[in-house]
Amino acid sequence: MIQPKATTPASLEDEARAAEILGRVRRMEVRTNRLVDDALAGRYASVFKGRGMDFDRVRNYVPGDDVRTIDWNVTARTGEPHVKLFTEERELTILLLIDVSASSDFGSVADSKRELAAEAAGVLAASAIRNRDKVGLILFSDAVELYIPPGKGRMHIMRLIRETLFFQPASGGTDIAHALDFANQVVHRKSVIFLVSDFCLGAPFEERLNHLRIKLQLSNRRHDVIAVAVTDPREQSLPDVGRICIEDAESGQVVEIDTGNAKVREAFEKKSRHRREMTAARIRSLGVDLLEFVNGQNWMPELMGFFQNRRQRSG
Repeated sequence: MIQPKATTPASLEDEARAAEILGRVRRMEVRTNRLVDDALAGRYASVFKGRGMDFDRVRNYVPGDDVRTIDWNVTARTGEPHVKLFTEERELTILLLIDVSASSDFGSVADSKRELAAEAAGVLAASAIRNRDKVGLILFSDAVELYIPPGKGRMHIMRLIRETLFFQPASGGTDIAHALDFANQVVHRKSVIFLVSDFCLGAPFEERLNHLRIKLQLSNRRHDVIAVAVTDPREQSLPDVGRICIEDAESGQVVEIDTGNAKVREAFEKKSRHRREMTAARIRSLGVDLLEFVNGQNWMPELMGFFQNRRQRSG
């Protein structure tokens, strides 16, 4: 008689972990769907649908056709004027580039920056899927950690959210430029890329920022790149709690700071604001839209305002 295999403590722990992951993913799916239903219904489609035209075929020119559509190559070959016909692009590809470097795990409120990124990605993915668009995912640190090709369906969204929340990267660094290069290689048709990162570029900051600008400019020529900056309140200002040690999650450098000193707190806030403003100005100067989400705060008005501005510009 075959005896049932005993459940070991390790397997019980694994099962509990799996149940926790599944439960959290489902809760986030419910929340993202609610956000889409309540706030974004119709806005996504009005901004991103019908954004391009696909070549269909050529036919003989007839009086009244727009002369700008004449196919001069076919006309020269046949000796008769021909025009190009186009059909509206019906399917769009959304690519989510999400920073999972060590700094993304920081959070001074209930959620971390990575959890904020996962929720935002879930909302964008749910909006895309409802409009029959495809959604892909790239998780990156200073290397591309995971690539999920564009796909459709509820289970696909669940996988994207699950991987964004719980994937364990092999490295803790950040290289946004490398992730953009990879996206340009794997996505051949014009797509909408949401680049989600805290943009903690590290030292030397100015050099890294200039490198990022070059890569954003090149990518934006091929795709529609939208930057999403996720930050935490404690990265903008420090509380008055006396002397504390702060560790850089990516470099491991530890610095002692006297937060009881008002001048120290003021200098920290000023430097943090300067870096954010410099990064935002450089990104926007390239024609790349920038959304700024703060951990623990309602970021939906920012996203809705983005859709509204996009619709007005396209109109």
